[in-house]
Amino acid sequence: MRNKENKHLGIEINKELHGKLKYVAQYEGRSGNGQVLYIIKEYIKKFEKENGEIKIEE
Repeated sequence: MRNKENKHLGIEINKELHGKLKYVAQYEGRSGNGQVLYIIKEYIKKFEKENGEIKIEE
């Protein structure tokens, strides 16, 4: 069941990119959704390392 505190992000990607994402996700033992979250988290970690922590006010 979906956590209602989380935000939903819908994206549209082409068939080839989707297939490659699923392949890499399976190779690394993740779902497609899990792989996308992993990629986003890693990118943000890299960004913050180079540019400082991002502060989000709630």
